[in-house]
Amino acid sequence: MPKKTLIELLAPARNASAGIAAINHGADAVYIGCSKFGAREAAGNEINEIEQLVNYAHLFHAKVYVTINTILFNNELHVAERLIHSLYAIGVDAIIIQDMGILEMNLPPIPIHASTQTHNESIEHIRFLQEVGFERVILARELSTAEIGVIKKATNIELEAFVHGALCVSYSGQCYFSQAITGRSANRGACAQPCRSSYNLVDDKGNILAKSKHLLSLKDLNQSANIEALIDSGITSLKIEGRLKDVEYVKNVTAHYRKVIDSILAKKPEYRKASSGTVSFSFEPNPSRSFNRGFTSHFAAGRQLEQATINTQKAMGQYVGVVKDVSQNSFTLDSNIEIVNDDGLCFFSKNNTLIGVKVNRVASGVIYPLDLNSIFPGAKVYRNSDKAFSNLLSKNSAVRKVQCSLNVEIEATTITFTLIDEDNIPTNLRCNFDFVGANDPEKSKNSIETQFKKTGDFPLSITNVIVSCETRTFPFFALSQLNTWRRDLVDNHLKNRQLAHPRNNPVIEPNIVPYPSKNLSFKANVANELARKFYSRHGVETIDSAFELTDEFEGKVLMTTRYCVLHELGYCDGKKRKPDTPKKLYLQDNLHKYPLQFNCNLCKMSVLYPDK
Repeated sequence: MPKKTLIELLAPARNASAGIAAINHGADAVYIGCSKFGAREAAGNEINEIEQLVNYAHLFHAKVYVTINTILFNNELHVAERLIHSLYAIGVDAIIIQDMGILEMNLPPIPIHASTQTHNESIEHIRFLQEVGFERVILARELSTAEIGVIKKATNIELEAFVHGALCVSYSGQCYFSQAITGRSANRGACAQPCRSSYNLVDDKGNILAKSKHLLSLKDLNQSANIEALIDSGITSLKIEGRLKDVEYVKNVTAHYRKVIDSILAKKPEYRKASSGTVSFSFEPNPSRSFNRGFTSHFAAGRQLEQATINTQKAMGQYVGVVKDVSQNSFTLDSNIEIVNDDGLCFFSKNNTLIGVKVNRVASGVIYPLDLNSIFPGAKVYRNSDKAFSNLLSKNSAVRKVQCSLNVEIEATTITFTLIDEDNIPTNLRCNFDFVGANDPEKSKNSIETQFKKTGDFPLSITNVIVSCETRTFPFFALSQLNTWRRDLVDNHLKNRQLAHPRNNPVIEPNIVPYPSKNLSFKANVANELARKFYSRHGVETIDSAFELTDEFEGKVLMTTRYCVLHELGYCDGKKRKPDTPKKLYLQDNLHKYPLQFNCNLCKMSVLYPDK
């Protein structure tokens, strides 16, 4: 029988409790940041907290990946190396990196994943990463399913893709906008998100083509409709963005994709999920009811319109309906979605400004807000704070259990329990007892079955209990004794599951596989001597220093995007620019005019720092 391909749902963890929630809601793996060197500076965790998450995840054979995906300076190399050894010691399943200097360190045998910040877009680059020892690459978010399929056919490395969450407009790892204007480096985990700011779009004559618009602020990614195509194209890890998101977001979005993936696996026997356990939910997942700026599938099926949220960078949430009537202190919606007290609603004013409305009370479908805020008939209304849904998610909203069967063999003075779970991991417990015959043998036998099925909060579900007895008279067992044996058996089995967690221990041997290019610009993000050593060994002849090591920004590319302002605003049909489109365009803020470059042959746009 051919081996089945494992499909992994990978969820974000701001901390251990969020990671545990993700696992309980169906994640096959979670990724989390350390106190240092993670690309989300505000989402760091100490080793002991990560260890807590590792121990819980491994009960379900779920995995924990730790982000070490900032670029490193020379004085950080030894600290990073020691940290990686500490992560290996607590059982972390892989590290996610950007800086190639890490491959020159004395590493433990831990799998390494190439962060999306290593700009994984071309076959040549991905094949190189495969040949120098990476286990997995996290692909650029801009790739289509067709392009992913081509990469899969040309490589043997595991492929991971983002399927949900906030989108960086720039190719990840090659955005220097924040560093240039605030000194906060995206590649050091401190992005100030200038892509979410508003700009004027102006031409070289000073004409304003778009005023105070969020021209670089993309909608959030939602690939719910494309999961099957992504799996069939070769993606084996489906990743949710959101290490800064709250636990309610993690619960809802993870549960949603668990259900989507499971429906696909049910009809495709060549695939199976990458971890153990069955999840049941006490709510109906719905990503639109969590933080979102509206949704886009980005480039999954090719270029599309309305990828940006140019009128606001804020979350709008779930669309709930159109305003039907407005009175002096209330309004009604043409909608069958229930609005409740303390919901937060928002709408765009007639001049396209996003305005918030707090619901004070609702009576018979009439909404009484704290302030009408100029709401008007015909306004489209969104719910960006969902009180009822938040209340649901604030409670225990999912249960995950590993399915088990139990054989009980009773002899004259001993009782033996053999527990076998869905992964065929066995645990045996043999106990002595003083024989006392049962007055009601059938009741005594039923007590064993009943008590051992009571696993409570333990992540095991014992659904089948078979009891055999070699003595003429069935013995009597006190309920307290059965409960003690059950706790001992379950405790031992959970330890056995952790010990049985499969661990890959690759050893990376340095080689001299040639890098696809002989020359590296600052976009390679080389900020330390070990990264230079790595690239030199692989045949690179000239290596520019990272953007973070210079203060000369004039004329440099701050970001390159596959998203294009011309296409978004209708100056291009996706094939060619309209004849009356100005040749020179700029994004203008209070400080600068940033020139835009358009490579129409490759259908890409770049934002430059202005010349002096």
